[in-house]
Order: sequence, then C-alpha cells, then structure tokens
Amino acid sequence: MSSTGAFAVLLAGGTGTRLWPASRRGRPKHLLQLAGHRTLLAETLARLEGLVAVERTLVVTTREQREAVLAAVPQLPAANVLAEPEGRNTGPCIALAAAEVGRRDPNAVQIVLPADHWIRPREAYQRTLAIAARAAQGSRSLIVFGIRPTSPATGFGWIRAGEVECEIDGVAVRRVERFVEKPDEARARAFLADGGYCWNSGMFAWSSEAIARELAAHLPKAWELVSRERSEGELARGYAALEPASIDVAVLERCESVRMITIDYSWSDVGSWDALAAVSASDAQGNVASGGAQLLATDARGCLVHAAPNHLVALLGVEDLIVVQSGDATLVCRRERAQEVKQLVERLQREGRDFL
Repeated sequence: MSSTGAFAVLLAGGTGTRLWPASRRGRPKHLLQLAGHRTLLAETLARLEGLVAVERTLVVTTREQREAVLAAVPQLPAANVLAEPEGRNTGPCIALAAAEVGRRDPNAVQIVLPADHWIRPREAYQRTLAIAARAAQGSRSLIVFGIRPTSPATGFGWIRAGEVECEIDGVAVRRVERFVEKPDEARARAFLADGGYCWNSGMFAWSSEAIARELAAHLPKAWELVSRERSEGELARGYAALEPASIDVAVLERCESVRMITIDYSWSDVGSWDALAAVSASDAQGNVASGGAQLLATDARGCLVHAAPNHLVALLGVEDLIVVQSGDATLVCRRERAQEVKQLVERLQREGRDFL
C-alpha cells in the first residue's frame, strides 16, 4: 500500500500491570516479546511499513523508558521519540504528540495507535488506517476504530454506533452516539446482545487542525502547556500540575463530530497472560510458550508459560496454569484468574516492596 502522507503516533508509556512480572517499570508491556521474535513496539512499527514513513512516525513514552524505546526501534530518528516528564494518561500524551505534529506539518492527518497491540493481517489493518486518514483529511471529525465484540468483556470501553454518514471504498463511516466506560458484566452482556455496540480499540485518526481545536476546548491546560516550545524544566513543572485525563473521557465523549470505522481483522490488546492463547501457537495439548522460553511438558494441558530466551520451564501433571519467570520474580496462577494479577502489583505498591 502506498504512503498516506500521514503522521503516526505510537503511544508507548503504559506499564501493563496485568502482565507482571515480565512487564515492569523499566521494561513494560510494549517492550516485551510476547507473540513473536520482536517487541510489541517493533511489531507495531513494522505494521506501518509502506503506509507511514519512519520519518513521520513519533513514539510518545516516559523519560525512564526513552533509551529502551530507542534500542527497541533503532530505525526511528531519536528526535521522533517524545518523552513525557511523567504519565498523565492518554489525554496529555496525545496532546504532546499532536502539538509536535502540528509544528512539523499543520496540514497532516495523525493516526494514533497503542504500541502494544497484536493485529493480523497487516494488509487489512493498513487498509482501514488509510480509509480513516481519508475520512479525517480536511474534516472536523475525530475517527475511532471499533472492534466487533466477541464476548461481554468488562475490560474495554464500548462504543454505540449510529447511522452511516458515508462509505469510503465500501467501508462505512458511522456517527458515534455514545461512549461507555468499562461496564459491569450485566451491562456488557446487554451490549453484546444489542448488536449495535463495539469495543473501543484505542486507535484514532484526525487532522491536526481538528484535534488542536478539541484539545483547546476540552483540555485547555494541557494544550496550552504543550502547544508552545518550552524548556525541559518548564514542561516538567507544567506536567506535575496537570490532572490525569484519558482522551476518551476528556475529549471524545464531549465532541459531536466523532465517527467510527469498524475493523474486520484479528485484534488483541494482549491485556493479560491468558490472552497469549489467542495470539500464539500452541502444542498438541494447548500449551503456549512465550518470550523465547523452552517448554518441557509431560501430562500438562492448557498452560501458558513466559520466560527469557532458552530458559527451560518444565510442567508435569498440571492443567490451565500461567507460569511466568522474569528476573527476580516468578508468577504462578490459574488461567481463569489472569485478570487478578493486577492485584498483586497493587499489593506490592502498598507494601512499598521492590519487584515493580
């Protein structure tokens, strides 16, 4: 596919607490090799090849992660890695990148993508990104990507799709009626049965002009801070005074001109260890090895293991376990409790212990 002339913004500042102990402050989720031989960040960058030039791709990360990001994607110009002084959720993060793109090319479309997703195939993915870029070009619309739900997931935000506004190459661009933050299971089941809702993928496209207008209106403090050149110290002091704000709650839910494209390819946010089963090859007994781990399984079924390359994990007479060995910490839990790993991280934080 030919280049769109757009800018891509990869969001790489999260921690991925449900993937502890492999995902930690110094090496978070997007810097892990989970479903292949490259980090999720490197996979995300590779998926854009031919659609967005490397020189027009920015990565937004934290100061602590900047060097690790540069090592993971050495083909990216160093000036294209933007470091936030501290995390303030996706609102200020996207504002920082939007301001930088606006300075470089005020007429550009911005395609904003999490750096830690798994997506196949690349061709279908690029097609929808190109269509979204066309929908956003010269428009006031903010484009979101909806995922057709396959379960009553409570870990995603949901989007209620409205009428079709137009079609581009046979792909419908719909008005968005409303956003719903992560629902409880009863509401999620109702949304799934309704058929008019999608999961919010966290992927977006918009023109520089459109996002600047909405950020100025709905996140004025963050936009005023990042839209002018500032010294490192000034930016850090300003960031410290900002309230955390997600782009969805602070901006998108308040806009009238939000549109949605529904994607039709395989997608996962790899949000927990249990998600590896859907994005990785398994043996005849349904066991999965990730991160380069060597697996020796006897009378073991449905287990997921992750360890450093060539680290041997031996399983004997067990079923449906998650086993993760990373540095000075090891996790063992039942697969059905994968979402609860975050609770272990929260306990470590409360107790002021290391291993984070």
